Amino acid sequence: MSEGDVVRETESAPPSAASGPWFLSRPGLTVGVAVALYVMVLGLRFVVDSPQDPITLLFCLPIALLAVAFGLRAGLVAGLVGIFLVAVWVLVEHISLSFLGWSSRVIPMLLLGILLGDAVDRLRRSEAERHRLEAVAQRHRDAVEFNDSVVQGLSAAKWALEAGREERGLKIIAETLDVAQELISGLLRDADMGVDGRRGHRTT
Repeated sequence: MSEGDVVRETESAPPSAASGPWFLSRPGLTVGVAVALYVMVLGLRFVVDSPQDPITLLFCLPIALLAVAFGLRAGLVAGLVGIFLVAVWVLVEHISLSFLGWSSRVIPMLLLGILLGDAVDRLRRSEAERHRLEAVAQRHRDAVEFNDSVVQGLSAAKWALEAGREERGLKIIAETLDVAQELISGLLRDADMGVDGRRGHRTT
């Protein structure tokens, strides 16, 4: 494998799932942790007698977790779940909240889920577009490499044959075929092993 192949593999190899955040690679655990946080905050809200304590704002923790892990829709649903649990606490404890009291609890949770989830979705779309552009650039480099290695080799063989140097022409054709086979084999391996439109590792 050439030095250029090593550099190309290093630049284009996608990060492994194990190197990413746990809440992205393990969605089931993420939902479980979020549910546990909802339950803990609700339980703490029932334990603490003072309704003025901003304990319900701790619902922002599972909301943020779900929004970052799953995006806008999950963030919106998570915010609505937080609001629902606040309503449960109000009904069970017979708490009377003013408009300001409701607003100070509902708006932060809802906005957090929507804004954070939307930001995460935008980042993921941007990353997908970057991968697509990298794949397009890689295909361009492949075309240039194929032209330099194969087309020019065939042109040189044609000139040799036209000049009556048959042995030289046949040798160039054989060498060019070997290079073409190597390039095509590498491209097929990349197509089989690529992830999300990106070039994968080449086997040695």
